[in-house]
Amino acid sequence: MTNFFITGSDTGVGKTWFTVAFMGALKRKGLSVMGMKPIATGAEKIKDKLINEDAKLIMQNCSQRVSYNLVNPFVFELPSSPHVAAKHQGTVIDLDQIIKNYNILRSMADVVVVEGIGGWRVPITDEYYLSEFVKRLDLSVILVAGIRLGCINHAILTVEAIRSDGHSLCGWVSNRLDRVYSHGEETVKIIKKRLNCPKLILLLKISKTLTSNNCANKKAVPDPIAILIDIRSWKLVENNSVNKTPVKKPK
Repeated sequence: MTNFFITGSDTGVGKTWFTVAFMGALKRKGLSVMGMKPIATGAEKIKDKLINEDAKLIMQNCSQRVSYNLVNPFVFELPSSPHVAAKHQGTVIDLDQIIKNYNILRSMADVVVVEGIGGWRVPITDEYYLSEFVKRLDLSVILVAGIRLGCINHAILTVEAIRSDGHSLCGWVSNRLDRVYSHGEETVKIIKKRLNCPKLILLLKISKTLTSNNCANKKAVPDPIAILIDIRSWKLVENNSVNKTPVKKPK
């Protein structure tokens, strides 16, 4: 069974919203699903414990009850790049610990969905990028592209980096971040043509209906989104499809 890594064309593009919706769609298929956010920054102290809202949301949507620390082993208060936040907190991010937590989650479910942090080429130590984690576990990658000015370049460069690192790209998701941006449809068509891989869904930001307080309820994920993911991505799970086709270059 395929396990997934959700990355983004940038930070703040909707990776968590898609991760939770994707987990819900897989559960509707009768699969047990565990989620993970290995590293999170910008956390708040709640009862003397650092908690990141995105990681908490993922934890609440797991098929089984699980501890926060298992889902999010490295959490930092400073809202910055992981290796910078870790240095400020006097911590070293341990890739082996992340893999250990992942293997525990994998033993508990049919599918594990892992959300990254920021974009693809994010350093987590002076030696490693987070993509090293994806490489060691051979996870299939899904890209969430935030549709706004400048996103074509971000999306294409991200996919080129993913494929040059030797990873499979299952598909991509578009998320309309800027409602004022008037060329959204045209932008999506351009990205779709250049990436040459399945487009899973158009994700409309659902922050008003998808919150940490109501997402424990499976019905909290809007059905249209869950159904679209369900229909379009199920083959990726069953067939373990791999797409390493180069990004299409303009003629």
